[in-house]
Amino acid sequence: MSLTLDQGEALCLIRLKGEIDITTAADLKKLLLQALASGKDMCVDLECATGLDVTALQLLWAADREARGSGRSLKLAGPVPEEILAAVNDAGFESFPIGSARK
Repeated sequence: MSLTLDQGEALCLIRLKGEIDITTAADLKKLLLQALASGKDMCVDLECATGLDVTALQLLWAADREARGSGRSLKLAGPVPEEILAAVNDAGFESFPIGSARK
């Protein structure tokens, strides 16, 4: 598992690698809060993620909602692995940007 935050001039890029689950929730929440506090748009890279549990999905959904509420966005960078798409849709998040993404 690896979570990183790269802050550019106009964008915060959050990279998720490996299995993102309840054991990494606190770290993911911390990065998302830092990105939201920056006042920049956010981009999440899931290309190297092998799994997202419902806790991770809830945190990403809440960050997306908070970003939109303050006039910013949370978008995806790169392709989303099929197993992630399946998990997102199975959890009922198909209207969330990850659920509607295509590889």
